Amino acid sequence: MKLTGIEEIRGIITLESGLHIGAGDMDMKIGGVDNPVIKHPHTNEPYIPGSSIKGKVRSLLEMKSGLMTITDGAPVSINTLGKCDGTQKSECKKILQLFGASGSESDDNRKLGPTRVSFADCPMSRRWLQTCVDRNLALTEVKSENSINRISGTAANPRFTERVPSDAQFDFSVTVKQMEGDDDLVSFLLSGLKLLESDSLGGSGSRGYGRVRFEFDDKAMAEKFNSMRLFEK
Repeated sequence: MKLTGIEEIRGIITLESGLHIGAGDMDMKIGGVDNPVIKHPHTNEPYIPGSSIKGKVRSLLEMKSGLMTITDGAPVSINTLGKCDGTQKSECKKILQLFGASGSESDDNRKLGPTRVSFADCPMSRRWLQTCVDRNLALTEVKSENSINRISGTAANPRFTERVPSDAQFDFSVTVKQMEGDDDLVSFLLSGLKLLESDSLGGSGSRGYGRVRFEFDDKAMAEKFNSMRLFEK
């Protein structure tokens, strides 16, 4: 198996709504927010972990392929390949080539080769940070939420969630290894990013959080992405 090239996809992620990717902070602070966002430990600037994008794109591709009915909701594995055929088998193979499989399946992994895709963490765009300085904008906001008693109409269980506000921008970079004999994995990955644009990233997507828009440095790739139609009408 021979490596024939590495393609890098670069661009900007713009938030269309507030984004919450939790920091996993287990410390309770009096007067603090319940759910802080993840921030760089040195600069204290919010960022988007590459693992968050990778996990969501993979799950959306698995959902679109219909493979979730075969795996009963578990991530696609090499064993899934033997349980499907036709288009599903082709998409299952692409998912495993792009995102990899469990280490427990290492013997069978040799047939697919190394994981092709690598998502870098996405720092806040330097241009956006300068905009925040120039306009005295905060890097995060705190959104208060509560539940409503359906009979009395009173609020209960208040909670305070930190978010990165809409319009914020992040630099993103993804690399895709091209191995000899591979199908067009870059186009398949772009379709996953297109699905993510139509869904949400991070937590509380059903409440309107995490809507994002991708902009690509490469004009040809941007045109290809914008013209994609993932579902038949």
